[in-house]
This record gives sequence, structure tokens and C-alpha cells, in this order.
Amino acid sequence: MTPTPYRFWWARRKFLASVLGALTLVGTACGTGRDGTPSTSTQTGVFPVTVKAANGDVRIDQRPERIVSLSPTGTEMLFAVGAKDQVVAVDESSDYPPEVPKTDLSGLQPNVEAIAKFNPDLVITSDDPNNLVKSLDALDIPVMRQPPARTLDDTYQQITQLGVATGHSTEAANLVADMKSRIERLVKLAPKFSEPPTYYHELDATGYTVTSRTFIGEIYRLVGLKNIADAATGTGSEYPQLAAEFVLKADPDLIFLADTKCCGQSAKTVAKRPGWKEITAVKTGAVVELDDSMASRWGPRVTDFLDVVVQALAKLESAKS
Repeated sequence: MTPTPYRFWWARRKFLASVLGALTLVGTACGTGRDGTPSTSTQTGVFPVTVKAANGDVRIDQRPERIVSLSPTGTEMLFAVGAKDQVVAVDESSDYPPEVPKTDLSGLQPNVEAIAKFNPDLVITSDDPNNLVKSLDALDIPVMRQPPARTLDDTYQQITQLGVATGHSTEAANLVADMKSRIERLVKLAPKFSEPPTYYHELDATGYTVTSRTFIGEIYRLVGLKNIADAATGTGSEYPQLAAEFVLKADPDLIFLADTKCCGQSAKTVAKRPGWKEITAVKTGAVVELDDSMASRWGPRVTDFLDVVVQALAKLESAKS
């Protein structure tokens, strides 16, 4: 079990000691018609459907009209595929889009009775703390578990799943197509360097970061960046904790801060750390302040995250020319 950047952001906001991440891969979505024959995922509003989520095959008999989301990423996906009018409650960490029906429900420490009071006909969660899935199953409440994505394909699959589950398959397919198209355009726009620029992605000020083997690492790899954390040995983790001395010696060309909201970090606070003002990224003004949630979730806003990265590369190219 490995801590994910999304959980770091979430845990820091809740002042928890640590949060563990699930690495279960998500299967593809599928549906069946009323006569038992397969229905395609491009058909909107065909029920019942069966969706292969991380917790197994989930049958949804009718179009859900009272959805509860305990996953901030799931919430973003639901709104993006056009199911916002079907969402009656979201957890306390779901803060995007701004109009989400936010409650004090917790996705980290879920209260089944509190969830049931909303009379949900579908619950979305990224985790299964305290046997949440089993408890909801006992109440005959359909629940879909969609754990943190490992790749962009996982993200596309989860969006597709939610489209099928909510009766918005066409919208979900269009969203995935738009995301793929925008990512392709951004990758083409990214400047090319003779030597790949190096970067450090900061999850918190104690040195936790990501390697290239993570979902976030994949985003950076798309535009040819080199991760300084990949050279760290002996950690055995995709989310290692780097000593300040390691970062100083690696001297990254770019620093991306994913701890601006949770932990108050900024280009100014980084420059005040002992020795950090000598890092190339600090000296050249290439410390990028990210939106914590955008940089830690695997939903539709990954394209916005990539856009920020590409803009940072354009500034770096301009500074070197």
C-alpha cells in the first residue's frame, strides 16, 4: 500500500498522520439490456446496466437520481459528464466545481447511517475504509469504488464507467475525446529541449514527492521532463521522501509545488529554506505554484494541470534563449 499525492493533500487538510492509497486497477464499463443482451456504452439512458468497478460488477437497475459522492475526483467526473442534477450530496473534501452540494460526510471515515439518510441510489467512493462497500451492499445501496488512477487510461475508463452508470454515456465519451484531443495539442505545443529539463514535484514541505512511475509522473513524462526522484535509491516507493540535501544536489530546473493550499508553500517560502536559493529553479524563477487539488486528482482537470506544466516549460525556454 502506497501513499498517493491526492491523499497527501487530503490528509494534510484534515491534519491526519498518514493516508494509504489503493493500487487496484479499474476494469472497463459494460451494460446489459433488460433481456440480458449486451448494451453498448454509447447508449444513453439504457438500464439496467452493469459496471465493472474496482469492487466488482455493480448492477444499476434504474437511472440514479440521488447520487452521493465520497470522492472529490468522482465528484468532478460526475459534474463533467453532465450528472450534476443527480448528485444530492458530496463529501467535505469535494470542493470543485464550486456549486457542489457539499456536506460534512467523510470519505476517510465514512458514517454509513449519515450516508443512508440521503437515500442514495448510487454511492461513489475511491476507498473502502471500515468495509464501507460491504456495509452499503447490506443496505442494497449500489456503490462504485474508483481508486486513484495509475495511468491516463484509468482516468478515461472511470469517466466512461460513470457515464454508463448515470445515463450519460455520450457525454462521457465526448469528454474523454476532448481530453485526449487537448492533451495531444498541449504535448505538441510543449517546447523541445536538447537536454530534458529536470523537475521536483513537492507534495509537502517534508520532502515527499512522486516518481515517474506514478500518475502525476506520467503527466510530466508526456512533455519530456526528467524527474529527480527517479535517481533516489533505497526507498522502494513510488512516493519517496527526499532529504533536502538530495534536492539541493539534484539542482532541478523546475520545482512544482502541490502544497500551496494545504501547507502554505510558495516560491517565497521555498527561497527561504536553507540553501534553496541556490537551486537553479529558484534562481531563475521557475518555481511553479500549483492548485493542490488540481494537481492531486486524476479527473478532467488533468488537462489544466498539463497546461500549467507546458506554460512553465515555455517560460523556461524563453529564459534560456
